[in-house]
Amino acid sequence: MQGLRAFAALLVVVHHGQVEAAALALRAGLPFGPSTGLAWSAGVDVFFVISGFIIVHASAPLYGRPGGRARFLAHRIARLVPLYWLVTALYLALVLNVPALLNGADSPAPGYVAASFLFWPALRPDGIPQPLYGLGWTLNCEMFFYAVFAVGLGWGRGRAVLWLALALAGLVALGRLVPEPPTPLAFWGSPIVLEFALGAGLGLARAHGLRLPDAARLALAATGLAGLAVAGEPGEALRPLAYGGPALLLVAAAALGREPLPGRGTRLGPALVALGDASYALYLIHPFVLRATREAITRLGLAALVGPWGALGLMLALSVAASLVVARFVERPMTRAVRHRLDPGAGAGTVQKPCDGPPGGVCRAPKSH
Repeated sequence: MQGLRAFAALLVVVHHGQVEAAALALRAGLPFGPSTGLAWSAGVDVFFVISGFIIVHASAPLYGRPGGRARFLAHRIARLVPLYWLVTALYLALVLNVPALLNGADSPAPGYVAASFLFWPALRPDGIPQPLYGLGWTLNCEMFFYAVFAVGLGWGRGRAVLWLALALAGLVALGRLVPEPPTPLAFWGSPIVLEFALGAGLGLARAHGLRLPDAARLALAATGLAGLAVAGEPGEALRPLAYGGPALLLVAAAALGREPLPGRGTRLGPALVALGDASYALYLIHPFVLRATREAITRLGLAALVGPWGALGLMLALSVAASLVVARFVERPMTRAVRHRLDPGAGAGTVQKPCDGPPGGVCRAPKSH
């Protein structure tokens, strides 16, 4: 799962990096044709399926327990909010002080800023339902998923997953039936939220003992990658099928292996594991690194020397390096502090490594107290 998180984050970085490389090439008068070998933006869909799986799997000690909902939400807030608020505040500072760096972004209205910090869907000045920091749209979806799932924590795992699937499907249907739905319904009623239910169903299947041999998992992974290679650019209604389907196959390949033998350890290299741990930081900070790198190359007159593909490679390398630093020295201390504040019983010894991507999760179920 760690390797898949790293892969999903890199898909998103490449997707946005090619946009920056194209802008650099245009300004320098250089040829550049973005790669369409994979559906790069589908990294988000992989993250959503991972999130659904991990939350169902990691909440094992909380189902039907008194205080389970409060503990679940406290841990999710501690995982999601601190770094997102930090990068949103940084983006707001740039909008107010150097708007030219952000393509002349206008000063946002106070209500819109507040909605962005509170994960509430709101319209941009151009009418698009997106928060101040654009990547936050995925976190708005995640927060809503957490809230819906928390309701079901009072029941057993199976009923909780059933509730989640029915609630999300009903919301999507309602969003299609209402002629002019309000912004929150139009946003949270997007079919993409069904991908959380796909991952949750996979988590339930694993809890019931489903395991696959390595050959079958390899076939699933290969089929998932092939699906992303031919998916193209589906519309909103077909995205859960075109992107969510291959994402489900990839997550199943990662999640349905047999338990490793005691002492065997992971097959992944330490670097890949570290990048998987840092995937949330990579997701949130990479736009800053991409834009800063593009501007530095352009202003130093290095565009012709480096070229758009060289610039893209540099952007990727710097984004990864920055994410490792931010994850270790910023994200984890903030998460630990906020979690201890919201759930003092957790203690320093129960802070888990995150296992899903944006917005977070745990590699193993938290200890009960």
